[in-house]
Amino acid sequence: MPEQATAPMLDAAAAVTTSADLARLLRRLRRREARARGGPELTYRELAALTGWSTAIIGGYLTGSALPPTDRFDTLTRLLGAAPREQGALATARDRVADARRAGTGAPTAERAPVPRELPAAPSVFAGRESPLAALDAMLAAGDAVIAITGTGGVGKTAFALRWAHGVAERFPDGQLYVNLRGYDPNEPLTPAAALARFLRSLGVESAAVPPDEDERAARYRSLLAGRRMLIVLDNAYAAEQVRPLLPGNPSCLAVVTSRDDLAGLVARDGARRVELDVLADTEAADLLRELVGDRVTDDAAAAAELARLCWRLPLALRVAAEQAAARPGAPLAELVADLGEERRRLDFLDAGDPSTSVRTVLSWSHRHLAPAPARAFALLGLLPGRDFDAYAMAALADAPVQEAERLLRSLGRAQLTQRSDGRRHAMHDMLRAYATELAGSALDPREAAEARGRLFDYYRAAASAAMDALYIKRWGRPEVPAAATPIPDVGDPARARAWLDAERDNLVAVSLHAAPRYSTDLSQTLWQYLESGAGPCTDALAIHGHAVAVTTPDDPGHAGALTALGITHWRRGEPEEAYRRLEQALDAHHHLPGPTTDRWILSTHAGLGLVADQLGRFSDALGHFRRGLAFARSIGDRDGEAGHLINMGHGLLRLERYAEAERHFQEGVRLGQEVADQRVIAEAVFGLGEALAGLGRHDAALTHFGQALASSRELVEGRAEALALDAIGLVQRRLGKHQEALDRLEEALAVAREFGDRRVQAQVLNSLGETLCEGGDLDLSVSQHEAALALAVETADRLQQARAYEGLGDADPPGAARWWRQAEAVYAALEVPAVARVQAKLDM
Repeated sequence: MPEQATAPMLDAAAAVTTSADLARLLRRLRRREARARGGPELTYRELAALTGWSTAIIGGYLTGSALPPTDRFDTLTRLLGAAPREQGALATARDRVADARRAGTGAPTAERAPVPRELPAAPSVFAGRESPLAALDAMLAAGDAVIAITGTGGVGKTAFALRWAHGVAERFPDGQLYVNLRGYDPNEPLTPAAALARFLRSLGVESAAVPPDEDERAARYRSLLAGRRMLIVLDNAYAAEQVRPLLPGNPSCLAVVTSRDDLAGLVARDGARRVELDVLADTEAADLLRELVGDRVTDDAAAAAELARLCWRLPLALRVAAEQAAARPGAPLAELVADLGEERRRLDFLDAGDPSTSVRTVLSWSHRHLAPAPARAFALLGLLPGRDFDAYAMAALADAPVQEAERLLRSLGRAQLTQRSDGRRHAMHDMLRAYATELAGSALDPREAAEARGRLFDYYRAAASAAMDALYIKRWGRPEVPAAATPIPDVGDPARARAWLDAERDNLVAVSLHAAPRYSTDLSQTLWQYLESGAGPCTDALAIHGHAVAVTTPDDPGHAGALTALGITHWRRGEPEEAYRRLEQALDAHHHLPGPTTDRWILSTHAGLGLVADQLGRFSDALGHFRRGLAFARSIGDRDGEAGHLINMGHGLLRLERYAEAERHFQEGVRLGQEVADQRVIAEAVFGLGEALAGLGRHDAALTHFGQALASSRELVEGRAEALALDAIGLVQRRLGKHQEALDRLEEALAVAREFGDRRVQAQVLNSLGETLCEGGDLDLSVSQHEAALALAVETADRLQQARAYEGLGDADPPGAARWWRQAEAVYAALEVPAVARVQAKLDM
């Protein structure tokens, strides 16, 4: 390439200071390479095929969200046609960005990557393990990328891993990540998706920007680790499948995994090196006891050796035994040895060398030495269906005042049988939980256990009902539930109510799955508005409503309401066919159970059927359902229901671009919302009125209404409504020529939609972003946004957004425009919407 042709690129490389600058230069190279070749720019998919990297990695490099390692950067610049002299200048620019990021200087604050330091404290007392520690050092020196520390339960894998990790932490200047995967928790382990979300937040990704899909999270995670040197400790994994999505994609990072599983698949497929921990040697066990107990070990070495033998030299058992010895400072070690020796099944292995029985035996010491009330409380905790709990749950189990429950928990905490997990909440180690569960079956009278479980379920149901009353003034089909026999927390204002529901969400799901059918249906109908608002993931709603349907029959009270809630959940999940089937079942079931509560569920079912038809692009059918719902609401004098269906009809008319008619429906919705004093109804009607005004070209008035709707959605914590309001504001700002403001609002809308996991709204906002980027001339990013929107629209069967994505791809991809527009025309024509004329005009140009 002539020197004069390379000069602009050399000058541009010299000016690079940030990842964004470098990404712009790579995109410039891609455009130049396409011109030189006389063809279109290489797509992410084509570049991925040429390099063997993922499309997500390619996207990270070309957008600046990830800095390519040196070898990959050189490969990419050569592939994009950089001349040798340019390659040198570009490599220097890349190194300059990397140096600035490591130093934390020379780049704007937004460019500085966080340096997490997440390792829990190393064990203060540690003995032995010289040989496996040396093995880890050798593996680090050899450049191994994945190390698996395996061994039986209680062998000290976590303590060992943390001891070594702290010793080498300074060799990983970009930080250390840590997660407890809870692989052997009696309940559910931490999913890879949840662990990835935690890691992404630690790496600087805002919660609202964490992708909803596990594969997307994993790709983003690997992109953020690219070019960095970090240590990742993945503690307590149950299998290779749980770990694999969490492995870094570059050799400069090291993942250390601990597990009771031998992780053979990780060794065979992923090249992990294994260090297997055995029980301690005799001298190591004695040293550990001496560090933990003190001079009594030296004074009675024979008893200490026997204690170590009875504990099978297992570190966890030794530590628990040492705690008992410390709690009885005047007792000789021989007394503990005698207690342990009396156990008929002393320290047996459950199977395959798992020492759970031995741990259970040692834990029995702790339980037997508690006062009677805390001992009973510990057994009662074995009845909990969830992972963590508060003093009110303890009070329900123990049939005690909250103050007494708090005293019981303090006693258990001092005995290290429970620990605080978050503020006023408590949790138990997985082995302690398993022991408590078994103890509940053996130490409690069956009648006592059943009564305690009933009090606990009554507490969760009553507290959930009280919280919903604070959040939603209109009961709208929520059942009247009996008061609990034990206290419930003060959830009398919306903020406290939502905080309680958020904290107890997992427990509420667990109760609904474990309790009798009447609790399942009560919780389904009590929580449906909270779950529908986007406050909980769709999987929770699916579990609660689906179980309530499964354990009841059409004649059971609550069955029909659970069917309606289940249908609406499937609609939220983008599963319209299943939603329609469930809602039709619900409508039939409701008509066999007349009454005021049923009437409200009928209204919700009509609304749900209309929303599903709208999603499927059957707009005339949707209006029909809304009209029937409106007529039913008026026939029973339900002003709330009338307002809701007027709003639904307004949205249906918007789809058909009948803006003046829609405006009248929304105005009437606002009036009725004010009449019944329902802020949610008012907010929905005001938003719809803004959409109608925008369609009529009255943009300033539309922005005013959207601003009011946005404020209301945030006050009411309605995530879906917030995302839609931000999307609408962005579109109007685009029409007013405020390009950057529009992009800002739309990015914010996408983040909110992703936070609440609403894929249909994500598709809508991605299309809005694509259109706005296209108008601004950024065709590459426009195409990527429309491609993402199309994928989501196909997944959720949203035909209108599919057509919109096709149209946007045609606008942003001139060579392929006709093909995309013809696909858009076909879908718009099938939907019978006016947009078809707009696309036909483009095809005629």
